Amino acid sequence: MITFSNVSKIYESTGKKVTAVDHVNMSVEEGEICVFLGPSGCGKTTLLRMVNRLVQITEGSIEIDGKDIQALDSIELRRSIGYVIQQNGLFPNMTIEENINVVPKMLGWDAGKRKNRYKELMEMMGLNPEEFRKRFPWELSGGQQQRIGVARALAADPPVMLMDEPFGALDPIIRDHLQNEFLRIQKDVKKTILFVSHDIDEAIRLGDKIAIFNQGQLMQVGTPDQILSDPKNEFVRDFIGSDREIKRLTLLTVKDLLNKGKKGNRKSNLTAEINEFYVTLDTDLRNALAVLLASPTGEAVIVDQRNQPHGILTFTDYELLTGVHPSKLKSIVH
Repeated sequence: MITFSNVSKIYESTGKKVTAVDHVNMSVEEGEICVFLGPSGCGKTTLLRMVNRLVQITEGSIEIDGKDIQALDSIELRRSIGYVIQQNGLFPNMTIEENINVVPKMLGWDAGKRKNRYKELMEMMGLNPEEFRKRFPWELSGGQQQRIGVARALAADPPVMLMDEPFGALDPIIRDHLQNEFLRIQKDVKKTILFVSHDIDEAIRLGDKIAIFNQGQLMQVGTPDQILSDPKNEFVRDFIGSDREIKRLTLLTVKDLLNKGKKGNRKSNLTAEINEFYVTLDTDLRNALAVLLASPTGEAVIVDQRNQPHGILTFTDYELLTGVHPSKLKSIVH
């Protein structure tokens, strides 16, 4: 749905040229979350802001649904794209309801439609519509403000959303909670999202696709599993870290392991063990590994949705799916 073709951005200052984005070629499919990842100054935010023409393209083209953005009216383009930034960008002199309805009001929605959309979005964000309707941004916590920022970006139901480190300024507990909420909402709204981050764990957790940048150049683009299992160069390998085998475990579940060929064993007499060291079919393999490490036997009972024993999980099962020897897994964790 979004196609970048030889996209470059060159700044000129005091007779010098600085290339912020260097001939980027990639595409993002409809309904995907693509995380732009890389160190500060790598060009990821510049590329993001080129999509809604807050930064002008020097060379190349960006197309949304087959339409070159340069051929579109810039104001209409921006109204059709949701935009969320780290500082949330809420208008301090407007109430929460007014903030959320900024774009719908510009688009000429009637009062009843705006009111219904406000209520729908607040409920989606897990916030009470009436409690927050007349409050102002400065009366809200950082996490609440960030939710309002996301709600405002969704207000006119745009097909594309740009998110520039929206959770970066929040403390880890709130950030973790909002990431979960974000994924829950995305299951319903299915937007095409470009998401800037410098955090590899956030990218792995949120992204359907990850694009890693360095000095304006696209180093690698692929699914989180492709990035972790097959980094294309030394920069990508160093950026994602030496613990990439462990990071990759968050992408896989106990069910994936069973589907790979592990069918479960020793099903008899398991009930007594379930309450202490057990994993469910949906447990990711990183958390399952923590259970195995805590277990004095190095084993965990696998239970199904009815809490019935499904088999036994051991360290050696990991090698089947990940190709990583159990001894290495233990040494990485410790």
